[in-house]
Amino acid sequence: MNTKRTLDLIISDILAVVKPKQSDWAIRFQIIDELRRVVESVESLRGATVEPFGSFVSNLFTTSGDLDISIHLSLSAYITFSGKNHKQKLLGDLLAALRNGGWCKLQFIQHAKIPILKFESKYKRISCDVSVDNLKGQIKSKFLLWLGKIDERFRDLVLLVKEWAKSHDINNPKHGTLNSYTLSLLVIFHFQTCSPPIFPPLSNIYHGNAADHLTGIRADAERHIAETCAANIDRFISNRSGPINGSSLSELFITFLAKFSGIASKAVEFGICPYTGRWERLCNNTRWMPKTYTMFVEDPFDQPENTAKSVNSRKLIQISEAFEFSYNTLISANQSPSYLLSLVATPQVVRHLTRPPRDEHQSGNRPPASGGLRLAHPMKQQSQKVGSQSSASMSSNKVTNHKFMQQDLRGSSMQKYREIRPARNGIKPQQTRKQEHPPPPPNKT
Repeated sequence: MNTKRTLDLIISDILAVVKPKQSDWAIRFQIIDELRRVVESVESLRGATVEPFGSFVSNLFTTSGDLDISIHLSLSAYITFSGKNHKQKLLGDLLAALRNGGWCKLQFIQHAKIPILKFESKYKRISCDVSVDNLKGQIKSKFLLWLGKIDERFRDLVLLVKEWAKSHDINNPKHGTLNSYTLSLLVIFHFQTCSPPIFPPLSNIYHGNAADHLTGIRADAERHIAETCAANIDRFISNRSGPINGSSLSELFITFLAKFSGIASKAVEFGICPYTGRWERLCNNTRWMPKTYTMFVEDPFDQPENTAKSVNSRKLIQISEAFEFSYNTLISANQSPSYLLSLVATPQVVRHLTRPPRDEHQSGNRPPASGGLRLAHPMKQQSQKVGSQSSASMSSNKVTNHKFMQQDLRGSSMQKYREIRPARNGIKPQQTRKQEHPPPPPNKT
């Protein structure tokens, strides 16, 4: 079976693991309810509402995803924004109440631009971020939810890209890489610039800066934005003409990687603008000129904010290398399923998919805690030639039929992933030789 067909099946397996189940929704609703009761017990927060936002609202969260929550001070029907000092005071009061309730890993980041109270829930240890009056975050989350109605592949590709980014350590803004919102915007941009395009420029969905329109009566402002977007999305769907993009998820993923493979060099000259759906020259955009960033991805709903401002120059190289290495690997022939899985998925998902069958546990032959794997990430194995495995070993790894898709992910059907290439520890991307990989495509835009 060729690499593309194998990748199609692997992506389906990964999504089956990372997509939230009913229990994942239930536990997050339970966290919200319990936090609401705590908020009601805090004198300074009486009358406030507890409202989720982020990936939970946009339906782009995974089973291990965190939960973003905003506490809104509903003193009137009008939109008001509290000052930073007031937010710090309120979150400090909430922190004191949570300390007595069994909540774990409490952390108050009070000097951030938006003060945040972080903690883990008592159940399932879900990471939670609480802010005050984060109406912008809520409306952005709803925009992403609405865009998913245009094409269901959007949600699947966002979940896949987030999983891939985590496996390459480039989904952590604290460490100078990309946050999940920026990754979602990159997928939107890819859908706008692929051929034929799947999404229109976001200016066609909502013209103007949505963040500036959050004024007056809150219900009226939110209704106006929602109705405008709904009408424009319906119009775009009904008026589509010409060829339809029928690319599979694996094809969209590969072209996504190709598009941003050279981002380290391209970011010097261009910014990414989902609002216009184009690469924009930094020198021609007066809104972006006063500030210089290593990478610029404009927030289409809060222009001209840069959602990638946490990226530093050293990490941008790492991000670009992750894109390029993954792309070159996926267009190479005869890659084993186990190798492709470890390229795209995090170790946690790999362990889930390569877990031995239940009868192995029942027979008393318990595997090690790692699930029987010694897995090293492919980026750390670049200098090891593919020929290190015999052709017989390679062929034994190939998927020969589609039946495993209907079987239990934890069953014997996952045997195709069980043989992982040996690792060479300590090899960094910078130490590899370019001739070991296919050259990048001539045009990645």
